[in-house]
Amino acid sequence: MQRANRLSQIKIYTGKCFRIFLNEKGFKIFISAAIITLIICMVTSEDMFATYIDTRNGAFALVCACIWIGIFNSIQSVCKERAIIKREHRSGLHISSYIASHMLYEMALCAVEGVIVTVIICLANMNNLPNSGVLFPTFLELCITFFLIIYSSDALGLMVSSIVKTPNTAMTVMPFVLILQLVMSGMIFELSGLTELVSNLTIAKWGLNVICITANVNAMEGYSPALVADYEYSISHLVQLWLLLILFTVIYGIISVVSLKFVDKDKR
Repeated sequence: MQRANRLSQIKIYTGKCFRIFLNEKGFKIFISAAIITLIICMVTSEDMFATYIDTRNGAFALVCACIWIGIFNSIQSVCKERAIIKREHRSGLHISSYIASHMLYEMALCAVEGVIVTVIICLANMNNLPNSGVLFPTFLELCITFFLIIYSSDALGLMVSSIVKTPNTAMTVMPFVLILQLVMSGMIFELSGLTELVSNLTIAKWGLNVICITANVNAMEGYSPALVADYEYSISHLVQLWLLLILFTVIYGIISVVSLKFVDKDKR
């Protein structure tokens, strides 16, 4: 493998990811995403997208589901191949090419999952669903949002998988990552000081905000004046939060590359 040919390596490893997906019948993850979303729809109120409290609670449940779906996609994808990566890195594999191939592959999976989640949510709430979002039709706007939440969470799982050395360790760490996202989202507890700072680094907080913006919760009955700024119904605010989720994804990808650079030092 020519070490200088990064693009060729990306193509090779992306193809490998999709072949593994087909051989291992990876479509099961799509069924899992559909089931999780259906369960959320069963427990959310009939007033989802109609009243402030019910919409905000439902949005939080959806964010939790999307984070779970995304992290579960990739939490074991790198660490289970660590010995192979170590060997091929010594033979000329660029770690950046390897992570980029996974990011492209995971992007495709997350796009499909985002569509699945959006279709189910829109069908389940068609009576209350707004005709349009801030920038696009509601379906498209929610689809973009769900994709970005799932994909940034997927990148977070990829980062964890790149740092830990075994699948067992990855699955041990996973619950703590999920709990941090949910507890620090600002939805369950009122946060201040250090906890508020940590909250600003979570996918859950910004994912919840952007769903509430599309739903225009500030115009709903029972809205909270204290949160008006968080859910400001404007194109600039929506795009800003989308870009923030993209930034999270890029940062997690970079950390994944840096972490795997030390794979040759593994003592296993």
